[in-house]
Amino acid sequence: MQQQLTPDFADYELIDTGDFEKLERFGRYVTRRPEPQAIWRRTLPEEEWRRADASFLRDARNDERGEWRLAPKMPDRWTVAYAYRGMRLRMRLALTSFKHVGIFPEQAANWNFIYDNVKRLGGSAAADPALRNAPSGGFVPTAAPRVLNLFAYTGGATLAARAAGAEVTHVDSVRPVVTWARENMELSGLDGVRWIVEDALKFVRREVRRGNRYAGIILDPPAYGRGANGEKWVLEENIGEMLDCCARLLEPRGAFLVLNLYSMGLSSTLARTAVRQAFGAPAEEQWGELCFTDRAGKELPLGTYYRFVR
Repeated sequence: MQQQLTPDFADYELIDTGDFEKLERFGRYVTRRPEPQAIWRRTLPEEEWRRADASFLRDARNDERGEWRLAPKMPDRWTVAYAYRGMRLRMRLALTSFKHVGIFPEQAANWNFIYDNVKRLGGSAAADPALRNAPSGGFVPTAAPRVLNLFAYTGGATLAARAAGAEVTHVDSVRPVVTWARENMELSGLDGVRWIVEDALKFVRREVRRGNRYAGIILDPPAYGRGANGEKWVLEENIGEMLDCCARLLEPRGAFLVLNLYSMGLSSTLARTAVRQAFGAPAEEQWGELCFTDRAGKELPLGTYYRFVR
């Protein structure tokens, strides 16, 4: 089923968009950042945009990097909270030279999906009426579900799975980012995550050789990247092998998969076709765009997703 998703995230608001920028509130603070998909005109006057607590200024020599201009009393670190059913997350934000702040708030829609499916796999559906009709594929859990989060960044999906009771393996090739994710786990009052600093494709190849299995796999690959030892990742070149490996790692019944694509020009239909070729037809599937709407009603797509339950 094709569906556009917008999560209910109290600590986040998309205030205005346009002229290739976005004005956002993360908790108490407002940021101004470039946004290549905001091709329309802004609604609020420039005076409102200038009131942002932190504005990202792109480096004229490098489209990927820049620096932040900060208002007085704007901290370089702060926290936001996210709540859904029994999940209570807290995440540290920071202003990076790549314009990111540490979370992609649109991904909260997938955090909910992950939380619900781990609960279902853990045998908790009977306790929550909203989960009783979730597809199970006949899967009968005998232990805590094992979930693999690849290209896991600062760990929002990891925390969602762990909050629901999963045994989570968190894989990212950047050690400081894994440290950041560990801080988020501690802020959220959680523990027990398995942390792996490694190239994601190298890791799944080894897991296939070991014969390991997971009840849930989350994939959030970048367009381009480097592994912990300089391994090169190019999405269009490597995603086929990655999906083939993950298809061998995912449990055959009742398991779930989430794939996110942030590369402009790659659609959710493309993601669906690639996943179905590797995994076959699932029992239930969803695909579409992750979006937020600003105060003027302008909808901004912030990524595409495909997810299924076997």
